[in-house]
Amino acid sequence: MTDQKKVVAIGGGTGLPAVLRGLKKCPVDITAIVTVADDGGSSGMLRNELQIPPPGDIRNVLVSLSDVEPVFEKLLQHRFKTDSGLNGHSLGNLLIAALTSITGDFVKGVREMSHILNVHGQVLPAADQSIVLGAVMSDGCIVEGESSIPMANKKIEHVFLKPADIRPLSESVMAIRKADLITFGPGSLYTSVIPNLLVPELAAEVILSKARKVYVCNVMTQKGETDGFSASDHIMAINRHVGCSFIDTIIANNQPIVPSILKRYAAEGAEPVSVDREKLEAQGLNVITAPLIKTAGGVIRHNEAAIAKLLMTLFTEKKV
Repeated sequence: MTDQKKVVAIGGGTGLPAVLRGLKKCPVDITAIVTVADDGGSSGMLRNELQIPPPGDIRNVLVSLSDVEPVFEKLLQHRFKTDSGLNGHSLGNLLIAALTSITGDFVKGVREMSHILNVHGQVLPAADQSIVLGAVMSDGCIVEGESSIPMANKKIEHVFLKPADIRPLSESVMAIRKADLITFGPGSLYTSVIPNLLVPELAAEVILSKARKVYVCNVMTQKGETDGFSASDHIMAINRHVGCSFIDTIIANNQPIVPSILKRYAAEGAEPVSVDREKLEAQGLNVITAPLIKTAGGVIRHNEAAIAKLLMTLFTEKKV
């Protein structure tokens, strides 16, 4: 077990679990570092009522790395629809909140939930307290709240955290120092990926790390966040927030998307992220393209097995 390659996966939302579902079937030691900036839905309600970090992204990651029966997974993801105070809450969020209350600490609560679910690897919040994500828009206005940023439907200049001097967990720092591979994304660029890198010490450790650093690129643009973005635009936004270039590899999809699904996404203001290989290579990036998607119910999702297979090849491939 000790000679397993160590992977640190950083992100949040629905993108990070896709990477983790694939990796958990591989012989690697996984640490997931998950954003805690969510302020919408069940997570936002629990955050406000109980003064705990939002559990939603953590729940999705725990489920993706768990080794439980499918029906139990459905149970954790079940969202109540009722006229009572339970309305909108997922059972998994409530369980994490309950374990936080029992243990007296959010991180300990997540750890206990990991034991219950027989999680492969460790799941760590990017910080052990709630943070507020804000954005400065191109017109100078400031929007605060993770869920409000894309709703503003303006070009994002940069995002920031409050408090700005938030500290990462010591376990996260150690995991990054020992990592052989660090992944970022896929997921909402400004609200799921970049917030983790705004934790000062976390970003510093990532920059110093000798690990391979891989960005798993989004397949589609996101209205209100990355309208018109190419793959290199994603990389440049990350580098701008961190203050330097540190990613050495980008994995992007080259699988055609059927016209009917493209039309559906276009109606929502989304389009495929163009892979501008020349610009990426000019930034010194190793560009890997492959068929990386699957569709379910007309929705595009990353193919977790395909991503995991590509990531595993990077352990034997030399950096460019």
